[in-house]
Amino acid sequence: MIAEKAVVEFGVAERDAARELIRLAVREDLGTGGDVTSRIFPVRADCGSVAVVAREPGVSAGAPLLEMVFEKFEEEIAIAVRMADGQKLLPGDVVAEVTGPPRSLLSGERTALNFMTHLSGVATLTERFVSAVAGTGAEILDTRKTLPGWRVLQKYAVRCGGGTNHRMGLHDGVLIKDNHLAALPLGTTLADAVRSAREKAPDGLPIEIEVDSIAQLMEVLPGGPDIVLLDNMSNPELAEAVSIRDRDAANVLLEASGGVTLETVRGIAETGVDRISIGGVTHSAGALDVGFDWRGYDV
Repeated sequence: MIAEKAVVEFGVAERDAARELIRLAVREDLGTGGDVTSRIFPVRADCGSVAVVAREPGVSAGAPLLEMVFEKFEEEIAIAVRMADGQKLLPGDVVAEVTGPPRSLLSGERTALNFMTHLSGVATLTERFVSAVAGTGAEILDTRKTLPGWRVLQKYAVRCGGGTNHRMGLHDGVLIKDNHLAALPLGTTLADAVRSAREKAPDGLPIEIEVDSIAQLMEVLPGGPDIVLLDNMSNPELAEAVSIRDRDAANVLLEASGGVTLETVRGIAETGVDRISIGGVTHSAGALDVGFDWRGYDV
């Protein structure tokens, strides 16, 4: 197949996160006794070769981690990546070829596949949502609903699938949610809350506030938020919110969220909202079936 190549940076943050997770993964797999099966099973001493192969359609994510995993087992292992992260896969596509001592290949197999199958699953689900809203102008965003320790890599996989990252954490964006509003002092309006956040936030941080009704939207717009999160609104309510925004505060972005599925996302996008945030692309993505196929020995 001719793969569609997307350029997604696997940078310093991703490499640091991967290094820590790989350290933990290898430690829990090898324990104190190492790979007993591979150590006692008779295998040839010369180099073997395996292929990392897609077994179902999807989007590749995690190839840069293959080398990082296998260097924990053997310095002499060679990795040849054939499908860059972000490329679409068909069954039988070879993502990478791995060559080295058979015992090291066997010991690292499951750890390598755990990273590839999970991250490719996130990228694949994200791409399905992105494809579902194609042509509407709406962006698909992730959330902070990520596995502890995996956030940087899961958000990387979202980008591989064509999605957009929401804030990375509590440190790089202001998002005033319903429980923040419940704690407001008596007499403080939603617009006042936004103005206060604007005055106190570090320069450059976007100010976003969650509302769950048209009345709340109209109350908050005079405060000048950058983004308004429309939580669990019906499509007619979303369309009305877009109309009000266009009339009263055209520079404010509207973000829909809450219970979004592949069946409902197109209708949500067609209301005219700018962004749709979906926790499920990280917390509910299934693994993409990727295998480790033995190819033979170097002779």
